[in-house]
Amino acid sequence: MEINTLGLIAAVTAFLSIWGGHVAVRKVEFISPTIWIPTITFAALGLLTEYYSLTTVNRPLSTVFGILGITLLFDAFEFTRQQKRIRKGHAPANPNNPRHAHILTEPNSHATTRNLLKREPIGKLITDN
Repeated sequence: MEINTLGLIAAVTAFLSIWGGHVAVRKVEFISPTIWIPTITFAALGLLTEYYSLTTVNRPLSTVFGILGITLLFDAFEFTRQQKRIRKGHAPANPNNPRHAHILTEPNSHATTRNLLKREPIGKLITDN
């Protein structure tokens, strides 16, 4: 019996790339003064990685490149979605970031600097009071 490790490789790659992408999008969007530079960077890296996936003969390595590439492409779109989350108050704004400072001063913005993920659950709605 021959062991096929491709499923395990795909699962570990998917888990690590999604986790890393989530963390990267939150951190990069928090400090980046523009959205388009990280978006273009992640999209270019994603396309390059997908190219490597298509041209690599080694099947496990091709699988890793394919999953990593599609995750990078998805993360490129997540930068604009993260900015929308900040406007809605679902993610913390960085007052030292000029882009976020502008969002904090918008009249209809629900943006906040509070990180609601770093708190103890209290079982009721959170208010800014």
